[in-house]
Amino acid sequence: MTTLTELLLKEFDQEAATTRKMLAIVPEDKYDWKPHEKSMTIRRLVTHIADLPSWVELGIHDDGLDFATTDHKEPEINNNKELLAFLEESLTSGRAALANIKPEQYDEKWTLSNDGHVIADMTRAEIIRIAYSQTTHHRAQLGVYLRLLNIPIPGSYGPSADELGL
Repeated sequence: MTTLTELLLKEFDQEAATTRKMLAIVPEDKYDWKPHEKSMTIRRLVTHIADLPSWVELGIHDDGLDFATTDHKEPEINNNKELLAFLEESLTSGRAALANIKPEQYDEKWTLSNDGHVIADMTRAEIIRIAYSQTTHHRAQLGVYLRLLNIPIPGSYGPSADELGL
């Protein structure tokens, strides 16, 4: 029988491949562009996407994250080489933590907070899944940004309209 960890590692690797494809096509001359005044810049968005796999490690090795006191900071990214290197660091740390998790750790409590105000109480399993969901969500957001810039989009779970020539 396949274990939960094996399933999560398989999904981690599949999402990593898709994320690499999306981040690799970001035009460096558009890093400061955003589609709306309330939107993140592409730089902020892609840095966050590249960071999210490391949240798997945070979810496994830490008891929570308080935005007001965390040492976990995203670096200033200025080009795709730095972006992809940061993604690989994040993937390496997240995957290593997941590969070594003990089954009983999945049910341990994990808390997300800001300056002591609890945003969410969850289990380690839940924060791992949230990291995956947030990666997918923000990667799709990046797809909209890129589409608005008329940049062909690679497929995520099959070929894209661009890859099909539609």
